[in-house]
Amino acid sequence: MSTSTGSRIVVTGATGNVGTSVVRLLSEDPEVGSVRGLARRIPDWSPERTEWSAVDLASEQTDLTEEFAGADAVVHLAWAFQPTHDPAMTWRTNVLGSIRVFEAVAAAKVPALVHASSVGAYSPGPKEHAVDESWPTHGWPDAAYCREKAYLERALDIFERDHPAVRVVRMRPAFLFKRESASEQRRIFGGRFLPGQLARPDLLRFLPDVPGLRVQALHTDDAAQAYALAVRSDVRGAFNLAGEPTVDAELLAGMLDARPVRLPRTAARSAIAAAWGLHLLPASPHLFDAVLRLPLMDCTRARTELGWHPEHTATEVLEEFLHGMQQGAGTRTEPMKGRKVG
Repeated sequence: MSTSTGSRIVVTGATGNVGTSVVRLLSEDPEVGSVRGLARRIPDWSPERTEWSAVDLASEQTDLTEEFAGADAVVHLAWAFQPTHDPAMTWRTNVLGSIRVFEAVAAAKVPALVHASSVGAYSPGPKEHAVDESWPTHGWPDAAYCREKAYLERALDIFERDHPAVRVVRMRPAFLFKRESASEQRRIFGGRFLPGQLARPDLLRFLPDVPGLRVQALHTDDAAQAYALAVRSDVRGAFNLAGEPTVDAELLAGMLDARPVRLPRTAARSAIAAAWGLHLLPASPHLFDAVLRLPLMDCTRARTELGWHPEHTATEVLEEFLHGMQQGAGTRTEPMKGRKVG
């Protein structure tokens, strides 16, 4: 990396949940000389030593090689979750757009690529114990999100074989939350007309307890810290990122002072499928199927090789996120605008 003026880092998807945390953290790093954020819409927000470019990864007209010229690292975070009813559209942005990023990294001779993979890239796995980064990454084929994340794992296998000089890091985080992401994530997964004020303990007296619904959560800022560490270090390969404890109906019921009520998988899926089919719910039943099958992740490698330690527990993360939903929290980028409803 550059030593006289600091390193130059390019971040794709810089205005989303993870991107805003990564850009802010890198801009505060004295070893970083400049941060270039790429996003479809330039925000009314510009941390110190940060510049912006309007870039649509789905467009074949975008010259990413020029955007990456002179960069010491590219942090690739850009991702489209919607529309779930048009997987060809998300494929163009997420898969074809990511492949354009990889090709441009090689063409611009960028020495390091830090890619946002996901727990969703993993094949179905255990809920009773955690798996490390060697667990297969073939995803759950019926869910577009998992299918796309898994496909990019294979694309990176080929990229690393063909470009051994590029240091490639794959981050596989659990579900990421922060207060400022509440409005965005409510719109993405619950729909724009779902009132965030419903996330109140006095209104949630009963909580569905679906067999197999055990997942991991992590504060977005803690994930951003791992990305920053990966940019600064010489590590390669995959890293699991998750907080403790594991999130299940019992933990959520305790947080919300609600009573867990057993709900069969088939009943829960049928309700989600009906709402999704009627375009009332953006989150698809296929993603619900995948979540029930995601393995729990062991994060030992991130702790020992990156020196990464999350500052927030999963319980603290969810409490912060729920408060953000109630208040319509957001921040000054187009994807992250705060709204209580609509």
